[in-house]
Amino acid sequence: MTNAVMPPAPPCPVAVGLYLRTMLRRFAPLSLCLTLVAAPAAAEVRALLVGVADYLVLDADLKGPAADVRLMAETLAARGVAPGAMLALTSDPAGLPAGVASGAPTKAEILAAMQALADQAQPGDTVVFYFSGHGSQAPDMSGDEGGGYDEILLPADAAGWKGQIGAVENALVDDELQAWARQLTGRGVRLVGLIDACHSATGFRALGAQGNPRGLPPEALSVPDDVTPAESGTPEPLLEGEFVFLYSSQSDQRSFEYPLADGSEWHGEFTLRLAEVLRSAPEASWAQVLAATSDAMVQGPARQLPDGEGTLLDAPVFGRGVAGRRVQVTDGALAGGLLQGMNEGDTVAFYASAAGGDPLGEATLAKVEARRATLTGPLPEGALWAEVVAPAAPPALRLGAPVRADAGDGHDYTEWTAALTDPAPQPDLVPVLVDGTVALAGADGVLDPAGPGSTPRIRPESGETPAEALARVMEEASHALRLRKLFAGMAGRSLTGKAPLEARYERRPGQPDGETCGKPGALEPVDPEQGLQPCDQLWVTVTNVSGKEVDVSALYFNADFTVAPLWPSRGLSNRLAPGESARVGMLITPDSTSALDELMLLAVPVDEFGARVDLTRLAEPQMSRAYADADSGAEIWLMGRMDPETEETTRGFSARPAAVMMLRQAVRLSPATE
Repeated sequence: MTNAVMPPAPPCPVAVGLYLRTMLRRFAPLSLCLTLVAAPAAAEVRALLVGVADYLVLDADLKGPAADVRLMAETLAARGVAPGAMLALTSDPAGLPAGVASGAPTKAEILAAMQALADQAQPGDTVVFYFSGHGSQAPDMSGDEGGGYDEILLPADAAGWKGQIGAVENALVDDELQAWARQLTGRGVRLVGLIDACHSATGFRALGAQGNPRGLPPEALSVPDDVTPAESGTPEPLLEGEFVFLYSSQSDQRSFEYPLADGSEWHGEFTLRLAEVLRSAPEASWAQVLAATSDAMVQGPARQLPDGEGTLLDAPVFGRGVAGRRVQVTDGALAGGLLQGMNEGDTVAFYASAAGGDPLGEATLAKVEARRATLTGPLPEGALWAEVVAPAAPPALRLGAPVRADAGDGHDYTEWTAALTDPAPQPDLVPVLVDGTVALAGADGVLDPAGPGSTPRIRPESGETPAEALARVMEEASHALRLRKLFAGMAGRSLTGKAPLEARYERRPGQPDGETCGKPGALEPVDPEQGLQPCDQLWVTVTNVSGKEVDVSALYFNADFTVAPLWPSRGLSNRLAPGESARVGMLITPDSTSALDELMLLAVPVDEFGARVDLTRLAEPQMSRAYADADSGAEIWLMGRMDPETEETTRGFSARPAAVMMLRQAVRLSPATE
C-alpha cells in the first residue's frame, strides 16, 4: 500500500491527497453547479429548471435529469416557492408538483424562458437557474476566454461541431449565460445558479461503472483537433451584484448520476444530496448548505466534491426548510424514504408532533423505497411523525465485475480474475485490471482521476497470493468506508450551530532528497484543499470552542482505504477543556502519489461518568476488535454499530448514537514540482 503513516511526534508520514480547487474564470463561467439565494419578505422567487435526459441528435442519453427536475421543484416548493413561479423544461414532465409549467429543454425554449425571467424579475427578486444534463467544452472563437475554451451546456437539440458557424450547434455557451446574468444582477435581481453537469476535459475513463458521467469530451462532439481558439481579446467584465453559484464538482472532476438503492429512480449525486440538505435546513447560509452537501457526498459513490462562490455565499437561503428531520407517518408507513436519506435497518423514534415532545417508541425500517418506508413492527399509539435516531450498520462492501483497462499490456490476470467472483450489479468499487494488478476504482469507475496511480492498487505483500491480498484490502476498505459512514451518522448535520472545534492549518514546505526528506522550510498558512506535495509537513492546531470539555481524536482516511490514527498518541490524554488547544502533525512521505484524502477531527462531549473516549483505536480492523473489550459505554456502542453481531451490544447500553461533533477537511496530494 502507498503512503505509510508514522506517529505524529515527530510529524507522521501520511498518504495525503489534494483537493484541488480551480478558481473559475470571471464569474465561474460554467464549471458551475449553481444554487439558491436569500430575498426580502416581499420579494418573489422565480425558477427555471432544466433537465435534459433524452438527446435528439447526440447519442448521449442520461437517466436522471427528469427525476432531478422533479425533485428540485418539490424542494423549492417546500421552501415556499410558488409552483406558478416555476418553469420546468424537461424530457419527462410527469410527476411535477401541481401548478408547475413545463416545456421542452431545447435551446430555443431555454433562451426564451431566460429572457422571460429577465423581463419579469423586479429588483429584490430572486431568480434560480438549475440545469441537469451534459456539459462540455468548445474552442473559444471570440477571444474573451483569453485564447482558451468556452464551457458549454448541451440542450436536448445540441449537435456536433459545425465548421460553418465555428461552434457546437445549439450549445448553450457560457457567454450567453453571462450576458443574461448581467441583465439580472445589474438591476438588483438576485441570481442563484445550480448546475449538475461538468466540463472537465481531462478525459477520465469510466470503466464498468454503475453510474453515468454528466459531461462529454470535445471529441464526442466532433470538435476538430486543429481548430485554433481565437487570440486573446477583450475579456467580459466581472459579474457584479448579488449572486451565488453552487457547482456539482470541481473543474477537474466529472459529475455523476446513480440509481437509488431500489433502482426506481436515477439522480445526479449533487442534486440528490443538495435537495436533502435544503429540505432539512430551516435557516442556513449558502456556505453552510454547500458544506453539508459536501459532507453528504463524501459518503456517496463518487469522488466528486461540489464547489461554490458568489457575493451571497454567506447570505441566508431564501424560504425555510422543515424545522427538523421528522417525516409524517401515514397509513402505517413513513412518507419519506431514500430521497430523504433513509435506509433499511435505520432506527426511528415516533412522536405526536412535528417538533418537540417525548418519543412514543422506536422501530426499525424494513423496506425503504424512493418516497416511502415501512416498519418491522406496529406503530406506537398516537404516532404521527418519525425521525431517524440511529443509522443502520453499513452493508457489506460490494465489488463489481473486473474490467481490463488495457487488453494489450501483456500481463496475466488469471489469478486475479479467479479471486474476483460474484460481482454485484450496483457495486461500491469497480476492480480494474491494470499494471499487472487490480486498481479499486469508485462506483463511478473512473481510473486515476487525480493523476497516474491515484486509484489505489492492490499490492500483494511478501508471501501473499492475489486472493489473500484481495481479502486483506477488502477488509481494510470495508472497515474504512463503514467507519466513515458511522461517524457521519453519529454526527448528524448541524447547519446553523457553531462548530465545536476550530482548526488552523499550517505547513512546512518539504524538500525531497531522493527517498528521504531534507530540512523543511518555515511554517506558513495553508489550505489543504489547494494541495500538498511529498515531504511537506502539515500541522493542525485544534481548539475546543464548544464551551464544555470534549475528548478529541484525529483520524486520517487515505485514498488507499487505510485509516491512520493521528492524535492522540498512545498514552496521552486527548481531553480538551474549553478554550484549550492541541497540535497535530503529519509528514507527507516522499513516495506519495496523487490522491484525494480526508482528515477527520472528532469531538465527543465528556459524559457524567467522565470515561475518556479515544476514537483512534478504531482506525484498523484488528484494533477495533480489541476495542470491543473496553469497558466504556461509548466504546461498546461504537463497536456495536460497526459490528451488530458483537455481544457487547447486549450490555444494556442505548442503541442511540453517542454525540459526536466533527470537522472534515479534504486534503489532496499533488506530485512534486521541479
